[in-house]
Amino acid sequence: MGCNSQIAVDNSYKFIVATDISTNGYDLDQLHNMATRSKAITDNPNMVVTADKGYYSSKELKKCIEDNIETIISPRATAKTKKIKNARFSKNQFIYNHEDDCYICPNKQELKKIEKQYERDGRMLDVYRVSSSYCKVCPLKKNCLSDATPNKQMYRWEHEDIIDNYTKKMNTPEAKAIVKKRGSIVEHPFGTIKRTLGWDHFLVRTKKKVLGENSLIMFTYNFKRLINLIGIALFKKLCKAIKENDLTQIREEIAAYILAFGVNLVYAVEIFLFLQNIPKKMGYFRIRGVNIVYFRGCMD
Repeated sequence: MGCNSQIAVDNSYKFIVATDISTNGYDLDQLHNMATRSKAITDNPNMVVTADKGYYSSKELKKCIEDNIETIISPRATAKTKKIKNARFSKNQFIYNHEDDCYICPNKQELKKIEKQYERDGRMLDVYRVSSSYCKVCPLKKNCLSDATPNKQMYRWEHEDIIDNYTKKMNTPEAKAIVKKRGSIVEHPFGTIKRTLGWDHFLVRTKKKVLGENSLIMFTYNFKRLINLIGIALFKKLCKAIKENDLTQIREEIAAYILAFGVNLVYAVEIFLFLQNIPKKMGYFRIRGVNIVYFRGCMD
């Protein structure tokens, strides 16, 4: 049995905020699961989650929208974007008319919705069809249908408007900027875990045991990450503050330490660029009051 380790990583300090195990060899059904786990842990209603194309699923996106979870996921290649064999028309060449609820084919004929619905992968699809009498005499038939197909049919998910609006959002500069940053954030933990901690496969079997091993590995990474961020001295103070149940002062000390470290790092980079005589093109990616959580799956 193969196990797929799932993690969600925050964009500020690269901590793993949520983890889980899937026995599927894909991530299509994990978006809502990991998003709800991350939202519960961060307790931030403005949280934004993003992941690679492997998480893109219309059903999962709908669940996230219903739970008021903002997502940024690049669409996977579909019939709209894949190259069609024999140079036939693709779906995006059939224009959907929202007012009349019909599709317009390249020859300006209407494909009207029929009463019948079709179920595929747990989704109910509306069926749009044009009369075979039009297709018989259509001069574009060879670019649209095979010789054995009498007329053109189109399928549309009953909640397709969600995907249409989502596609518009993904074309915005803000969404593209978040997607571009994803790789440098979420790949960091797995790289550290495999190279530094030397972990590259599960040592136990059965999902329950693997889940325990996975949680220990992710905890180890977070512990190492915390020490790297605040150092041993502040960590000792943190342990003492937790024991005394008084975190007010230590929170301020940790925030000041991390802020000072970040400022010094920026100065160091600027000096390096100056010494290397490289044009300075530094951009600061910040969304006020928003946690951005990045997803990643790793198959063992």
